[in-house]
Amino acid sequence: VVITAAGPGLARLFRDAGAVVVEAAAGRHPRAQDLLDAVVGSSSGEVVVLPNDRAAVAAAEAAAQQARARGVRVAVIPTRAQVQGLAALAVHDPGRSFDDDVVHMSAAAAQTRHGAVTIATRRAMTTAGLCEPGDVLGVVDGDFAIVGDDLVVVAVEVVERLLGGSGELLTILVGAEAPDGIAGQVQRHISSGRPDVDVQVHHGGQSGYPVLLAVE
Repeated sequence: VVITAAGPGLARLFRDAGAVVVEAAAGRHPRAQDLLDAVVGSSSGEVVVLPNDRAAVAAAEAAAQQARARGVRVAVIPTRAQVQGLAALAVHDPGRSFDDDVVHMSAAAAQTRHGAVTIATRRAMTTAGLCEPGDVLGVVDGDFAIVGDDLVVVAVEVVERLLGGSGELLTILVGAEAPDGIAGQVQRHISSGRPDVDVQVHHGGQSGYPVLLAVE
């Protein structure tokens, strides 16, 4: 499995799970050549690529096409978020056939609802209304759906929206700019209202997004 990581903590998580990691610099997307080098360098005849970024899917497809020309069997699962890649990697089983593994990994990614919290850097119109620099933005499945002024409050609202379609597991990935204790505050709030939901916290170290969230 070749996977893109947006932070050092995520890179460690992915490597610990046995994946070949392509680290994306802050604010930059992985290039097709970087992904191709990782696929070829894996020395495997069958490779799954997880781009983990909507903007990186095209680069992953281009890398896959070039790798196939070299005789490598490649499947690109178009994961649009880091947490979708984490979910797909969690069900990866080298003991399965390649096709079956791709099906299971694709299903895990598709069933993972994803969200995030970030800080607005400019004045802009979102689906939740106008935001100003410094506002806290809540992202739900890729859409800027919440504008607020408190990281914890917005993070909790994102989680509640993600849990609106049910869910048993909440994953919190803490970013490089996250204030101390934010994951614990979100976890306590969710656990008090939804004790049936298991919560996992990891330090992703990603830039630009103090919190990444996933519900499965």
